[in-house]
Amino acid sequence: MRRVAMQERPHWRDLATEYGFDYAHPDGERYWDERAAYQFTLAEIENDVEEATSEVVALCGELVGRAVRDEAYLKRLGIPSTHWQWIADSWARSDPSLYGRFDFIYGGTGPAKLLEFNADTPTALYEAAVFQWLWLEDRIKAGALPADADQFNSLHDKIIARFRAMKRMGTLHMTAFSSETEDRKTVEYLAECAAEAGQAVQLIDIADIGLDGDGRFVDEQDRTIAAIFKLYPWEWLVREQFGANLPRSTTLWVEPPWKMLLSTKAILPELWKLAPGHPNLLEAYFEDDPDASRLGRDYVAKPILSREGANVEIRRGGVTVSAPEGPYADLPRVVQALAPEVVFDGMRPVIGSWIVDTEPAGIGIREDKGLVTGNRSAFVPHAIVG
Repeated sequence: MRRVAMQERPHWRDLATEYGFDYAHPDGERYWDERAAYQFTLAEIENDVEEATSEVVALCGELVGRAVRDEAYLKRLGIPSTHWQWIADSWARSDPSLYGRFDFIYGGTGPAKLLEFNADTPTALYEAAVFQWLWLEDRIKAGALPADADQFNSLHDKIIARFRAMKRMGTLHMTAFSSETEDRKTVEYLAECAAEAGQAVQLIDIADIGLDGDGRFVDEQDRTIAAIFKLYPWEWLVREQFGANLPRSTTLWVEPPWKMLLSTKAILPELWKLAPGHPNLLEAYFEDDPDASRLGRDYVAKPILSREGANVEIRRGGVTVSAPEGPYADLPRVVQALAPEVVFDGMRPVIGSWIVDTEPAGIGIREDKGLVTGNRSAFVPHAIVG
């Protein structure tokens, strides 16, 4: 693995506009940055990143199977007890999951280490699935990469195949906050994939979902929502005014209710408890666990439901060296051992390893000069060379 300086395509901004990648350069800043690329060997991808992803997927499946019966865990997540059986039934039915993204630290040597799992509402999808593949093709055509260069990236095809495999239930509604550009564009991209797979699709803003007199979820035209993909966190949804109606509804939700048990950093200590010493895990505990003292004075503290690095505190030698502000300061926290430091040219990459259903499907890389990857961190493409 190495970070290589690259000549950027002179027309990439025009391409981003043409392909609807509207958040590629927000407010004149670079989110998409192709002035560099990460290059891997095939062995690094297959043996270290892909294998780590498969290992952690299996652990997460085992964890859910236990968590649906673990009242202490359900309480710790703040899930209303009225929803527990609904979640267990969702798992027992194998309600379909679409995708997820594991974030790993990896620098080309040693095992990839899990930082967290974005199980419910992962973004950075379109740029990983489509735009970086277009970059690869262009760079090969221009001679900037070898003709046999490749990419760990079957995301687009696997997403379409997953939608094709899902049961048809009339119209598949797909929703997010329309005012959030990245969320809206992510859902629009997924809607295109679903339509290509033969699903009948209807886009809807999350604010336009309502209930009819019989307690069924309906859209703004009072059409029953039989199935819906939501880019909206479960922990918010269950606390909405209509949250109490969720267990009584016949609506099929994607991501499914059982994903609530994984879409939290509370899985980090639970995974460590399940597989202590696993090479792809970092030692982790709930902050109020007496065993947390085993981490000593070097660790990361993370609110169980934080996003984009907000309120993540990094401590070295007992001193806080980074603590981005955010709205999650009052939530319970987990503490996790510091990951091995990986720095290339002053940049710290995090590898987002995608799954579709339970299958590894590709990676996207975010990098930052700072210690915490946040919403301003750049997305940098990758290639497999050699």
